[in-house]
Amino acid sequence: MSAQPIRLSFEGASGAQLAARLDLPAGPVRAYALFAHCFTCSKDLSASRAVSQALAKRGIATLRFDFTGLGGSGGEFASTNFTMNVGDLKRAAEYLAETHEAPSLLIGHSLGGAAVIVAAAQMPSVRAVATINAPADAEHVTGHFGEKLTQILDAGEAEVLLGQRPFTIRRQFLDDLAEIGVTKSARDLRRPLLVLHAPGDETVPVDNAAALFQAARHPKSFVSLDTADHLLTDRHDADYAAEVIAAWASRYLEPAPAADDEARPDVVVRETGAGRFQVLATTGRHHLIADEPETVGGDDTGPSPYDLLATALGACTAMTLRMYAERKGLPLDRAVVTVRHEKVHEEELERMMAEGTAKPDRFTRVLSLEGDLTTDQRQRLLEIAGRCPVHKTLEGGAHIDTELSS
Repeated sequence: MSAQPIRLSFEGASGAQLAARLDLPAGPVRAYALFAHCFTCSKDLSASRAVSQALAKRGIATLRFDFTGLGGSGGEFASTNFTMNVGDLKRAAEYLAETHEAPSLLIGHSLGGAAVIVAAAQMPSVRAVATINAPADAEHVTGHFGEKLTQILDAGEAEVLLGQRPFTIRRQFLDDLAEIGVTKSARDLRRPLLVLHAPGDETVPVDNAAALFQAARHPKSFVSLDTADHLLTDRHDADYAAEVIAAWASRYLEPAPAADDEARPDVVVRETGAGRFQVLATTGRHHLIADEPETVGGDDTGPSPYDLLATALGACTAMTLRMYAERKGLPLDRAVVTVRHEKVHEEELERMMAEGTAKPDRFTRVLSLEGDLTTDQRQRLLEIAGRCPVHKTLEGGAHIDTELSS
């Protein structure tokens, strides 16, 4: 299961803002991956989404982004080249390291596959690299320029129709491609490499996979994508590729060491940019999405702030009951705590104010205690619920300091 993709942005190699999506698993994150899309494509290509979502089901969080000048990213595509794509990948890895964790896995589709092979040398955190229908030579893309190739060489630039969309290609793009040695980078990779390729790929022939595989050193693997097309437009093909990558990479992806409880980081809450209110909360290696219900303008993609507050009270109560039951040897099989939050009615609030006990919020807990417990034991556990630390915090109030970061 995966959570709602988080919309993000970061500065690319040229200084332009790059649009990105972070696909997070619903549970703990085992590792982080970077996905590089194909030439002139975007992070939102069906194959990119399918692979990222399938990896999330296996506990791998994947950052997919648009290269400079493509999709939702800023910058001018005509001024970019393969070297800048590699630079964008490096910046994406730095962004992940700054905000979450440095990537352990690189995945590239088509020309993005060539880019991750070259970029891996600049990313010491990377433990494994996987490519999908990738060319063995970056110059391979020039074959799709047709008769425009001569115009680019002679006039310095030309408009080329790629995927029914016009793109301006400049001479510097070709010159840059000519200097890139993808097979040499594969030979010097010194990381496990998985090459996935469709034998019937008419855009990048399977001979490219053979060249990459032969150049790479062990450990290396090759998997045929059977009848898939170049873009993996069939969702089943994309899912299969993702499952193979996740299973293969599991040999090389080690979970980060558990955080020291005494040095536990703060809770950090960031706006995601998706919808009006959605935020991503992280603490250590844990994360969750919060939102507001649709009735107040949110998208209901996660619990509301008051839902989270009620969750904290319920979780703390259940844990407190468990600790007490174990210490006293009570036959408590399972504790279920239901928490309801509501605002106190105005009339009741006025009465409470007159009595000097005004509290505008009310949390109601219902305890379901399973096990062969006596009436006295159940009553004692009911009393113990009041000793829950979160209960005490809510009852007593807390002092909150707020300051601006430097």
